[in-house]
Amino acid sequence: MAQAKVFAMKIEKDRVVQFHYTVSEAGQEPMESSKEREPLSILVGHGNIIPGLEKALEGREAGESFGVDVAAADAYGEKRDGLSQRVPKKHFSGQRLEPGMQVVLNTNFGQRAVTVQKVGMSVVDVDLNHPMAGKDLHFDIEVVEVREAKPEEIAHGHVHGEGGHQH
Repeated sequence: MAQAKVFAMKIEKDRVVQFHYTVSEAGQEPMESSKEREPLSILVGHGNIIPGLEKALEGREAGESFGVDVAAADAYGEKRDGLSQRVPKKHFSGQRLEPGMQVVLNTNFGQRAVTVQKVGMSVVDVDLNHPMAGKDLHFDIEVVEVREAKPEEIAHGHVHGEGGHQH
C-alpha cells in the first residue's frame, strides 16, 4: 500500500501562524518573551507584526526554531526628532508620572504608547516615537502551528479565536 506524502504547510500570505518569541535589543538581555504564556497568533500579510519579523517568518513551517536580527527601519522605524507633544496633565488620569516612564495615552487615533519627557504643573511633554523606535532587535522564534486562514479572518485582517481577536 502506498504511503500518502504529508506536506508541511509553509508560512505565506493569508495563513495563520502561532509562534513563541523572545525579543531583545541587539546584544542585550531579553526584554519580552511569550514562552510563559500562549503563543502569538497572527494573520500573515496583513501588517499585524513588524515587517522585518513577518518577512523572516515567510516560508517557515511548524516545528522550526530560528533567530533573526531586525534592523530598526524594519522594526518600529528610526527614531524621529521633533515628535514631542505637550499634553494637559488631566489626560493621564492621576498617574504619578516621571521622566522616562512609558505610558499609554488615549488619542483621537486610539491608544498610543508614549514616553514621558518632562512633567510640569499642568502639562506633560511626551515623546510620540514608539518606545522601540531606533532600536535594532533580535528575535528567537519557535513556530508552533501554521494553518489556512478562515474567510472571515482574511476579510477582517486578523486572527479570530485561539490567541487572536474576539468580536
